[in-house]
Amino acid sequence: MSFAVRSAQALRAASRRASRSAVNAVAKPQVASYSLLARNVVAASSRRSAVQTTTRGVKTLDFAGTKEVVYERSDWPLAKLQDYFKNDTLALIGYGSQGHGQGLNARDNGLNVIVGVRENGESWKQAMEDGWVPGETLFPIEEAINRGTIIMNLLSDAAQSQTWPKVAPLITKGKTLYFSHGFSVVYKDDTHVIPPTDVDVILVAPKGSGRTVRTLFKEGRGINSSVAVWQDVTGKAKEKAVALGVAVGSGYLYETTFEKEVYSDLYGERGVLMGAIQGLFLAQYKVLRANGHTPSEAFNETVEEATQSLYPLIGQYGMDYMYNACSTTARRGALDWAPIFEKTNLPVFEKLYESVKNGTETRKSLEFNGRSTYREDLAKELKEIDDQEIWRAGKVVRSLRPDNLS
Repeated sequence: MSFAVRSAQALRAASRRASRSAVNAVAKPQVASYSLLARNVVAASSRRSAVQTTTRGVKTLDFAGTKEVVYERSDWPLAKLQDYFKNDTLALIGYGSQGHGQGLNARDNGLNVIVGVRENGESWKQAMEDGWVPGETLFPIEEAINRGTIIMNLLSDAAQSQTWPKVAPLITKGKTLYFSHGFSVVYKDDTHVIPPTDVDVILVAPKGSGRTVRTLFKEGRGINSSVAVWQDVTGKAKEKAVALGVAVGSGYLYETTFEKEVYSDLYGERGVLMGAIQGLFLAQYKVLRANGHTPSEAFNETVEEATQSLYPLIGQYGMDYMYNACSTTARRGALDWAPIFEKTNLPVFEKLYESVKNGTETRKSLEFNGRSTYREDLAKELKEIDDQEIWRAGKVVRSLRPDNLS
């Protein structure tokens, strides 16, 4: 079994164990807190929170000179949220990363949630382990859609395209169609996903994996998400989308469009979020090794210092803070070389964005993810990364961190 497969299974198992613990500890969904773990803190500050939620509204904030609307979780106290969806059934289709996180969060928030997946498949078994009950809250996809009023299509992009011919006739007038990615609708010429014209079509896209959506919710924090409307039939599509965003674990939401969400998402994943970082890490590491530096030194100077020291500070305080906080030698070198890296990489990022916008990346994804050998092909590529010296050295370095020592 490959490292990639073992890691994915271990992550799912750990998450399911945590979910089962929460279910065992609390027999009924929590309705007094946005977080199972933070409910005592919220209870202690309930009077103060009540005042805040009655006085705070939607915010218009100045982001570096551009004014944008931001929707906050405090605009939707749980009582208001539960009342708003009291006549709705959220039919969550697919139980992958996002389905897992969003479904459990909405359930813990006291909403009526059911899950629709292929009967007796792997996702069906995982859902059962998380407390979804066949015939009560767990159904085959078609039955779940028929029972639901808000259809949350959280299947993978490739699966959405493949299942759409069967799903589309079930999205009848009066229902709401929900996505967490603009992919299928925006690239309809390739996916053939064309929503009915008589339903609201909305999007809530958490800016992180479904596991992070769940973890931050349980910590009482909440992830940031984007929200968009593709089609507003009822006149309340945006309001509904914002409320659902809070229901599935968002701390705050910002407005976008389906097109901008998918363009920025695909572009970012291939860029500084994952693709570019892997490339830069590997290039720097290889040059250090070629010049006689040991694997431990090359990894520490490339990855460990970045992820454990500098990046957390940049995330908390900003790059301007980091430039002020570093040594004079580091500051001078960073200031001199940053424009060189920018100039060198700008054409690459321009090419990448165009590849996203014109659908090239979409067609590549659909082709690869639609293969019958998809899982085997992916495991092979992930194993190649796992076998790279930089990440083999990293395993040893991580084991030396003080928090890993007994």
